[in-house]
Amino acid sequence: MVMWVFGYGSLIWKAGFNYDERLVGFIKGYRRVFYQGSTDHRGTPEYPGRTVTLEPAEGEVCWGVAYRISNKEDQEVALTYLEVREKQYDKKAYLDFFTGPNATTPAVSDVMVYIASPDKKHNVNYLGPASIEEIAKQIIQAEGPSGPNRDYLFQLEEALLQFGCKDAHVMDLASEVRRILSERELTST
Repeated sequence: MVMWVFGYGSLIWKAGFNYDERLVGFIKGYRRVFYQGSTDHRGTPEYPGRTVTLEPAEGEVCWGVAYRISNKEDQEVALTYLEVREKQYDKKAYLDFFTGPNATTPAVSDVMVYIASPDKKHNVNYLGPASIEEIAKQIIQAEGPSGPNRDYLFQLEEALLQFGCKDAHVMDLASEVRRILSERELTST
């Protein structure tokens, strides 16, 4: 039995587990949004960072990578690792994964995806929508054990651009963070 895992955030550039194959592609019907609070990796309970989750969006696609893990032991290790790493994500979905921009047939079915739902009862760290400026300010302020929240944003932007994905939400946010930081730099000099 082969296991597939879809990464649309930091899993794109840092899997953290053994895998046999890495495919670039997308899932349909979702968009990537910086609505999930991170109190354990990119922020603290006092200053939560913001990381991406998925929200249902008719007609949209979310680009990322799918990892194939075929060895039983590697699957167990990966699942144990992901359950800790993605513990603030309260939902798992099994979705179709496509590789070609015009593909109608999935390259892989039942790819496992971690999603942080907007259900505050099950996901206490869900921050939800806010203006780009508000999210950017939060990202600039937040830092956690995995480093500054802005590094997560910039690494995600870079990783997506490497395979030709121009995610408007990610790019607008990265531009706003850069704008605020350079403004602060000018004012401090």
